Amino acid sequence: MAEKKEKLFDMFPPISTEEWMAKINVDLKGADFQKKLVWRTNEGFNVQPFYRREDLANLTTLGSLPGQFPYVRGTRDNNDWLIRQEVTGATAQEINDNARHALDRGCDSISVKLGEVAAQELPAVLAGIDLKKVEVNVNCCPGCAVEVAEVLVDCIKKVGAEKEFRGSVAFDPFRRLLRHGLEFKKDIKEEALKLYEVVKPIEGLRCFAVDSFLLNNAGAYITQELGYALAWGAEWLTMLTEAGLTPCEVAKRVKFNMGISSNYFMEIAKFRAGRLLWAEIVKAYGAEEECCKMSVHAITSQFNQTIYDAHVNLLRSMTETMSAAIAGVDSIETLPFDLQYEKPDEFSERIARNQQLLLREESHLNKVVDPSGGSYYIEVLTDSIATQAWKLFNEVEEQGGFLAELRKGEIQAKVNESGVKRHLDVARRKEILLGTNQYPNFNETALQKITKTGCNCGCGCGEPTDGAVESLNFDRAASQFEALRLDTERSGKRPKVFMLTIGNLAMRLARAQFSANFFGCAGYEIIDNIGFNTVKEGIDAAMEKGADVVVLCSSDDEYAQYAPEAYKELGDRALFVVAGAPACMDELKEKGIEHFIHVRVNVLDTLIEFNAKLLK
Repeated sequence: MAEKKEKLFDMFPPISTEEWMAKINVDLKGADFQKKLVWRTNEGFNVQPFYRREDLANLTTLGSLPGQFPYVRGTRDNNDWLIRQEVTGATAQEINDNARHALDRGCDSISVKLGEVAAQELPAVLAGIDLKKVEVNVNCCPGCAVEVAEVLVDCIKKVGAEKEFRGSVAFDPFRRLLRHGLEFKKDIKEEALKLYEVVKPIEGLRCFAVDSFLLNNAGAYITQELGYALAWGAEWLTMLTEAGLTPCEVAKRVKFNMGISSNYFMEIAKFRAGRLLWAEIVKAYGAEEECCKMSVHAITSQFNQTIYDAHVNLLRSMTETMSAAIAGVDSIETLPFDLQYEKPDEFSERIARNQQLLLREESHLNKVVDPSGGSYYIEVLTDSIATQAWKLFNEVEEQGGFLAELRKGEIQAKVNESGVKRHLDVARRKEILLGTNQYPNFNETALQKITKTGCNCGCGCGEPTDGAVESLNFDRAASQFEALRLDTERSGKRPKVFMLTIGNLAMRLARAQFSANFFGCAGYEIIDNIGFNTVKEGIDAAMEKGADVVVLCSSDDEYAQYAPEAYKELGDRALFVVAGAPACMDELKEKGIEHFIHVRVNVLDTLIEFNAKLLK
C-alpha cells in the first residue's frame, strides 16, 4: 500500500496582509507604523518592512528572461563576470610585468593605466598577453584616446584577434568638467568621430565612456548616479547620431563604468533598473533590441573607504562586490583596502583579487543568473529606483542634456549637495562607518603609514584649482574624522578621557561604552572603570591618572545629585562632561556644566571643539 505523503505547506494556513498588519500593530503598542518601521530613503522613495506577492502586481520592471529585452535580468544567459585589476607602472616593462602577474593569479580582465608611458609603447605593455582571451581596457588622457586606439587596433590585428577581442579605450572628455570644472581642450564630437573610425574594425572594442563611478565617489545617492549615468549615455547617442552614426553604431561602443556603494540590496536593484532604462532609451533612438544591451563594469566605492581600521574596507568592498555579481554586471574591479593611504602592495592586490575568486569559485555566484529575480523586495526596489532615476534623467534632458548641465555646473552642484548631506549624517552617526565614527580602534595610529598624496585622476590636466564651473568634491565620508584624529596624532599629546562610573549599574556601563566610542573617534586615550562608591573617590582616581576629560556616567535620575557634586569637586583641573541628556540638563547648565554628549549631538563638531581646547 502506497505511503501517504504530507504536503508541508498544507499545514500552514495562508495569512493575509491585513492579518500581518494587525499583528504588527499589536506589537507596536500604539506606536506609529509609518514612523517606526517604514524606511524613508535618501533615494526618494519609502521602503516597507515587508513585501508580498501582491506588491508585484503593478510593476513595469517584470517580464523578460535573462538575455531577453529589456534585459532587467541580465544581458546574457550566464553570470560569468570578468575579474578586473588596474595595472600601473613607471615603464612599459613594469606595466607588462604587473599585468601578467595579475592574469597569472586569477584575473581575466586588466585596466592598463598608461600614465607617463607613451601610446607607442603599448605593444610592449601588452607583450605576452593573449588578446583573444583577456579583456584589455586602456585608461589614458582623453586627448590621447585616438592615438592609443590606433596602436591598440594595430596590436589586435597583428595577432588576428579582430573577432575575439573584448575591451575598451576610455574616452571621457567630460571628466575635466566633473573633476576640475574645466572644458575638454579639443572638440568632443570631432574627436569622438575620429575615435569611432579607428575602433570600427574591432567589434568588441568600446570607446565612449560613461564614468559614473566618479559621481559615486563624490557621495551621490544611488538614483542620482543612475539617472545621471543614463543622461551621460544619452548624450553620446544624441551627439553622434546627429553627426551621422546609427544608434546601433553608437550604443555598441558605449561603456558604463559604475560605482557600487555598500547599500547591498539597492545596488543589486540599481544595475537591474539600469539595464531596463538603458534598453528603453536606446530603443527610443530606433536601435534594434540586440543593440540595447548595457555594457557595465562595476567598481567598488572609494567614498566609504577609510584610513583608520583599514581592514574594514575589506568588509565594505566584499558586500559591494557581491551586489554587483548578483546583479549580473559584465566585469568587476574590487579596490585594494589600502588604496587611500599608499600605493597598493602585492598583499592588498592579492586580497582584492581573491575576494572575487572566492565569490566565483567557492560561493559559485557565477552559476546562477539573476538569483535575486522574483524576490518581492528586490523587484520593488528595482521598480522604485527605475522610477526615480527616470525622473532625474528626464529633468536633465529637459534642461538641454548632460553636457549642457555639466557646463553650467548643475550636476556637480547637486552631487556635492548630496555629499554634504552624507558627511553631516556621518558626523551625526546617522550613517555609520565602522571603525571611524563608531567602534574605533582607540590605540591605532595612521600618520606613519600615509604615503599617498596628490591628484590621480588620469585626465591629463595636472591639478588646476580654478575651474570655470563648480567641480565634484571627492572628500571621502571619513575624511573629516580622519583629519580630526590626525590632528591629535600630530599634536604629540594624547588627551586622557576618564570614565567616572557611578550609580545604576546598567546605565553607567552603557554610557561608559557610548562615551568611550565617542571620544575614541578623536584618538583619545580611554580610561574605563568598573564603578566608584562616591564621587570624590572617582575624581581622585581621575586626577591620579592625569585625566584631561572626566565623563560622568550614571542614570538620568541620579545626575541631579552626582553631576553638581562631581563638577564642584573637579574644579578646573580637567574638562567635565555628562554622558546623556537628562531632564535636569537645563538646571545643570545653570550651575556651569557646559558639556553633554548624547545620541543627538554632532559627534564631529563636538570633538573638534574638544581638540581646540585640549591640543593647545
